[in-house]
Formats: sequence, C-alpha cells, structure tokens
Amino acid sequence: MRANFIFSEVWIGLRRNLTMTIAVVITVAVGMAMLGVGLMINAQVGLIRGYWDDKVEVSVFLCTKGSAVQACNGKAITQAQTTKLQEHIKGTPGVKEVFYEDQAAAYENFQKAFASNKPLLSATKVEDMPTSFRVKVADPSNYQSVIQAIQGQPGVSQVTDQKQLVGPFFQMLDKLAYYALAVAIILVLAAALLIGNTVRLSAFNRRRETGIMRLVGASNLYIQLPFIMEGVIAGLIGGVFAAVMLIVTKVLLFEELGSFVGGPQAQLGWDAVAQTITFTMIIGVVICVLASFVTLRRYLRV
Repeated sequence: MRANFIFSEVWIGLRRNLTMTIAVVITVAVGMAMLGVGLMINAQVGLIRGYWDDKVEVSVFLCTKGSAVQACNGKAITQAQTTKLQEHIKGTPGVKEVFYEDQAAAYENFQKAFASNKPLLSATKVEDMPTSFRVKVADPSNYQSVIQAIQGQPGVSQVTDQKQLVGPFFQMLDKLAYYALAVAIILVLAAALLIGNTVRLSAFNRRRETGIMRLVGASNLYIQLPFIMEGVIAGLIGGVFAAVMLIVTKVLLFEELGSFVGGPQAQLGWDAVAQTITFTMIIGVVICVLASFVTLRRYLRV
C-alpha cells in the first residue's frame, strides 16, 4: 500500500470539496460542543446536588409572642416546651444532628446574609428574629418523614426544608441538560448526513480513478481509505473547535455558576472538562468514519 498515493488522494478530495468539508467541520464542531455542554451540565448538576445534600437543613421555627401563625395562638414557646421539642426531634428516626439557634445567633446570621441591604439591617432588631432548631437529616432525599414528625408539635410555628428552595433551580438545570443533549443528537445526525454527501460527491468526482483501481485488482480497503481519512480529518478539526468552545464555556459559564450556587467543592474541575473533550472528539471521529464507510460502501456497490 503506497502511503504517498493515499495522502495525495486525501488532499485532492479535501480540495475539490472544500465548501462541503468546511460545512462538515462546522457541523461536527457545533454538534460535539452541544454534546459536551450537555455532559458538563449533568456533571455540574451532580456536583451541586452533592454539595447541597450535605448543606441543606430542616429549619424548625418556634413561636414568638404575638405571632400571627394560627398554631402559635399569639403565644411564645415556653422553655419547657423548647426542651421537650428538642428531645422529640432528637428521637425522631432519620435525624442526624440538632442545633438550637437563639435570637442573637439568628440576628448575626441575618446580618451576614443581608450585609449589602443597610436600610433593612437598620430596621431590624434582635427581638424580631425567631428562635429555631436546625435539623440535619441522615438521608437528604428522605426528609419528608422528619418534617411530618415535627409539624404540629406544641410551640412549632413553621417547618421548612432548604432543599425546596433550590429544587426549582435543579429542575431548570435538568431541563437545560436534556435540551442540550437533544440538540446535540440532531446536530450529530445532520453531521453524519453531511459527511455522507461529501464522501459521495468525492467518490463521484473520482469515479474514473476508482474504476481503474478496481480493474487492476485494488482491494476495497485501498480504495476506501482516502475517503475515510477525509472524514477523520474533518472530524478531528471539528473536535478541536468543539474543545475550544467547551474550554471557553467552562471559564465563562461553569466557573461563575459553581461559585454562585456553592463553593470550591461545587466547581466543575478541569479533569471533567478533559474527559468530556476526549469523549466528544472520539464520538466525532467515529461518526465521521462510520458515515464515510457506509456511504462509500453503497456507492461502490452501484
């Protein structure tokens, strides 16, 4: 097998179908970038879920004097009720830890959370803060039983789960990931069709040379190899452009997203990005090779 002849045929094919080759490269690049973004969103959502599963708590707010909540009846919880409630929470199955937060601690946390809102801080006093219990559950996905066991107890004003606050955000990320993967699948199919048409045109333009090669006894692999290599080159170039887009997306989008909804533990690492780039480049090249092989095989049978 003469390598010089193979490479010269590859160069001729790419040059004759330059516009179609550029279209294939762009389609592969966009398709693989969308596929990579979908995979990176899935990985990011998994990191954020793990971060918040460890952080979210069940907050049990206690009745204060003059509370408008019907269960409190305008009365503050007594010390005896507070002690009894704490023992009840500790004895509830599924409860891992219980922390009591008095008004001073609640006001300090309030100041940290709304440090930028000076008018609100000046209008709020320590007496306005409700006391509460912060409850950590052993299984973050099974907090409903803990909430049901605490609700309705004497002196309890309201029971909330912080996970409910971030739930809609997770649902939005899940929908975004599914949308990105669906668009990526459509673009991958479009890329496969474009590659097939490119190979078909290239084979048609060189049908005389191909016919002579078959007459002199050249094998199918020897005839097909230049066309398959054209697809591989287009797939690799498209994969490189997709890798650049994924790196830019990681820097501009995922780093901001991770720092906004969590700490360094929720940041998507470069190792995950490298795995995604490797996977998408392999997928891009495999699709190009398969599309070239199938299309050319049909053409040779004609």
